Amino acid sequence: MPRRRRAVVAGSVVAAVALVAAAGYWSVRPLLRTGTGYAAHSNCAVTHLAGRDDPASDLPPNPLVPFLVSQAGEASATVTVLGALAWQTAWYSPGLGCTLGSGPVDAQEPTPVEPATLEVAPDPALDGALAAAFGDDLDAQARDELGTRAVVVLRDGEVVAERYADGFDADTRQLGWSMTKSVTNLMVGRIIHDGDTTLTLDSDHLRGEWEGDARAGITVDDLLRMTGGLAWDETYDLGTPITQMLYGEPDMGAFVASQPATHEPGTFQQYSSGSTTLLCSVLAGSVTGDGPLLPHDVLFEPLGLSTAVLEPDAVGTPVCGSYLWATPRDWALIGQFALDDGVVDGVRLLPDGWMASSTTVEEVAETDSPNLAASWWVNELPDGTLMNPELPADTYWASGHDGQRVYVVPSEDLVVVRLGFSPSADDIRADQLVADVVSAS
Repeated sequence: MPRRRRAVVAGSVVAAVALVAAAGYWSVRPLLRTGTGYAAHSNCAVTHLAGRDDPASDLPPNPLVPFLVSQAGEASATVTVLGALAWQTAWYSPGLGCTLGSGPVDAQEPTPVEPATLEVAPDPALDGALAAAFGDDLDAQARDELGTRAVVVLRDGEVVAERYADGFDADTRQLGWSMTKSVTNLMVGRIIHDGDTTLTLDSDHLRGEWEGDARAGITVDDLLRMTGGLAWDETYDLGTPITQMLYGEPDMGAFVASQPATHEPGTFQQYSSGSTTLLCSVLAGSVTGDGPLLPHDVLFEPLGLSTAVLEPDAVGTPVCGSYLWATPRDWALIGQFALDDGVVDGVRLLPDGWMASSTTVEEVAETDSPNLAASWWVNELPDGTLMNPELPADTYWASGHDGQRVYVVPSEDLVVVRLGFSPSADDIRADQLVADVVSAS
């Protein structure tokens, strides 16, 4: 995912502001709403989910700031251009997070989750690995650019190392961005394992409006592997499908489903946040009927993820491409669940061999993401080539914008979580962190 996407969006919005006088407000209003929508959602979520009182400090420098006027309500955040134009409001719902729209999501609050417990057995041999990950060897400016906010290391299911940046601690939720896609893979596995529905990886005819055209052949596995073949552009710029979906569409799943087919399903792999959000519209709708409670019911409660919140769109579809918040330890528990192939306290919650299948790359005729399997990134390609020779071949990971990572190394019984804010860092030192942990273990 592009590292500088927010700066691109903001810069494009500034250009759009300059066009208002010449082109007229209504012609550029959809573009302006991208900027106000992003700012409103971020302000709301950083305040109500992360519990931080200065949302601007959690976001990159934004050239749109001189044009924005923000107003915080008790459970909302509204942002406009110049105090009157292109307003967008994000509404906070307890247990569900923040949603852009005309009001809070119409859904009951999820029941509290009993938190899972993690044993803590600190290993001083890992102190050097964490010091490097936080940039202790760098000057203050370079350390801020590196932006590491949390590291948690599990070995044999125990916390053997963890560290947090100033202003963050073990209880601070952090946004995983596209790591949410890997969690969606686990939700699919949970639903299939439970057997309460007829869902399989080969299930097709996923949307009623697709009947009678080529899109009806898109399967669940296609959406997990991003080989559905729908037209898409993941470039974070004004007017592209991804920004329109996130900041201009109340029903994100329907918007993605409306995109035309450009390739036969299973033949062309294109990275797409729309693919994952579309899949969750199916899971939360026709498959389970759980709506915004889907993540809570199928994953958070069974795993004891007491801090996890996956924010929905205005019609209640969890935004599974981007919007999962959790504390670093809960992110680590997600990695441990994958490492254990879905076995929790001796009880199997995923189909046997689910993770082996999910972390196997299937070759396609064309791809922009050669090491992307079923929404997990893998180190070893089908021809045996390693993406990073410094890491064990069986390493796989969830990856999110701005430097979010959850690594799983089955051969070492390791889970390594790195969370941060690194929009301009050339090297976030995450791969090196894993290599250092492995060498010190």
